[in-house]
Amino acid sequence: MKKIEDIINLMIRRGFVFQSYEIYSGLKGFYDFGHLGVLLKNNIKNLWLKFILKEDNIFLLETPIITKSEVFKASGHLENFYDLLVECKSCHNRFRYDVYLKGDYGKVKKNNEKFFCPLCNGELTEPKKFNLMFKTYVGPTEESSTQAFLRPETAQGIFVNFDNYTKIYRTKLPFGIAQIGKAFRNEITPKNFIFRIKEFEQMELEYFIDPNDKIDWLSYWLDKSMNWYINILGFKKDNLIIYEQPQKELAHYSKKTLDVYYKFPFGEDEIQGIANRGDYDLNSHLKFSGKDLRYFNDKTKQKVIPYVIEPSWGVERILLALICDAYDEDEINNEKRIVLRLSPNVAPIKIAVFPLLSNKEGLINKAKEVFDHLKEYYLEIIYDENGSIGKRYRRQDEIGTPFCLTIDFQSLEDNTFTIRNRDTLQQERVHFNELLNYFKEKIKKF
Repeated sequence: MKKIEDIINLMIRRGFVFQSYEIYSGLKGFYDFGHLGVLLKNNIKNLWLKFILKEDNIFLLETPIITKSEVFKASGHLENFYDLLVECKSCHNRFRYDVYLKGDYGKVKKNNEKFFCPLCNGELTEPKKFNLMFKTYVGPTEESSTQAFLRPETAQGIFVNFDNYTKIYRTKLPFGIAQIGKAFRNEITPKNFIFRIKEFEQMELEYFIDPNDKIDWLSYWLDKSMNWYINILGFKKDNLIIYEQPQKELAHYSKKTLDVYYKFPFGEDEIQGIANRGDYDLNSHLKFSGKDLRYFNDKTKQKVIPYVIEPSWGVERILLALICDAYDEDEINNEKRIVLRLSPNVAPIKIAVFPLLSNKEGLINKAKEVFDHLKEYYLEIIYDENGSIGKRYRRQDEIGTPFCLTIDFQSLEDNTFTIRNRDTLQQERVHFNELLNYFKEKIKKF
């Protein structure tokens, strides 16, 4: 059984992720992404963009992280975007109340309607509301008139631009506005490595539909998303779960929400939510701003407030799920091998190029020639001449590189090279003139 500790160790050891500000004892809930982590995140986001833009009438948007307080007053976040918090009266550690009741911090200790700290047995306070948004100020003075917030979701920037898009693009319903961007939540207890963190990235789509439309767009986007996970990102189908949120768990804006859960080693949890937000957001912004955010229907000659279907994907959560899904251990020549069986679509490095020996100038020169040639077509490529060929293979296996190309003495004679497959361990000889066709077939672009 996979252990999350082994997966975290690999991600840190190979430079996917680092603790932010580690030399200053770190900052809980914040992480840096190293070279491989950035490449993997970019692959996820680029594949998402291609997936989204293949649909008709999807438009892109980018809005600021800092958001006026009026926006969140209208959206209901100032009033409703909170978790219940309890604090220990003795050690002053704080816990999210619902998570505490589930026993995630340890055994729930209760006596005569009083709850006690799982760390020191001190008495806990009554639950109180804790707003999850980070507050800031715009301008030289800190006063209520200059108060703003770091956005907890990318959605509101889309809603306040709805009128701009209907006027400029004059598209018919249904249509969507999509955004990739940072969001911030002052989580009471960040946990499970990069799964629940305070600064994260969302890929979000607001899909506007006619309120009288009979098509089940919620199921439509769920099916599309599941296909993307399995056939493009390479997830194992059995590790994905569809969960319908019960009424009591719904966000204040949601009529119905379907979540996609992944079976992490630490338990099943959400990597995507698909919500039917109804007309809540546009209606609220219409009332608070005084702007007419209705859509004019050419067929009926009437104005309507569209309903919104919102699929929202978490980049870091999908990244962690991908590595958990791909992590494997096997044996080669009675030695343990750790390998990430990532799909070539998402692998941060697609091809590694090696000279067989690092002390033979002819092999090195030829290897660099091949590397430079392939780099014109594949940016996700690496050259490595350090250590034995076996150790170089192991390094690439651990970061998920699907193909390793080795230049040996035969290469100097006939311009052919050995290409080793990460998963099957089979090796093929391929001529220089056939390299591009070979990799084009093996690394199919979505």
